[in-house]
Amino acid sequence: MSGSVRTGGCLCGSVRFEASPLRQEMDACHCSMCRRWSGGVFMAVPCGDGVTFQSAATLGIYQSSDYGERLFRRNCGSSLIWRLQDGSATAVALQAFDDLSGFVFVEEIFVDDKPDHYAFANETRKRTGAEVMAQFANEQGA
Repeated sequence: MSGSVRTGGCLCGSVRFEASPLRQEMDACHCSMCRRWSGGVFMAVPCGDGVTFQSAATLGIYQSSDYGERLFRRNCGSSLIWRLQDGSATAVALQAFDDLSGFVFVEEIFVDDKPDHYAFANETRKRTGAEVMAQFANEQGA
């Protein structure tokens, strides 16, 4: 099912997208920016550069760091996508997909930023912020 196109959208339905997950895996990010932005843990599906919008006129883009940005629906406030500013890596909010079937929870990132008041029961790979940033740097040829 990897590479298949999935559809999704925001809470009010005015922003719609198509995305091609790189794999049928869902990750959870515990970094403080993702927690503030999403109101909790940001659960996302890696989609590379495989996201297109059918309606993007009301899409907001917030540059949250020197390298990343967050896409959201300006009216209803739905957190939709985190991506590298060059668009080469995109993580789509799991809950924004119309069909959640087939996704498996496999990884937690920025675990060193995770508050102590919650924990997932699933067995997952766990990576620190430094490990994630080193991977991004490696993939970007830095």
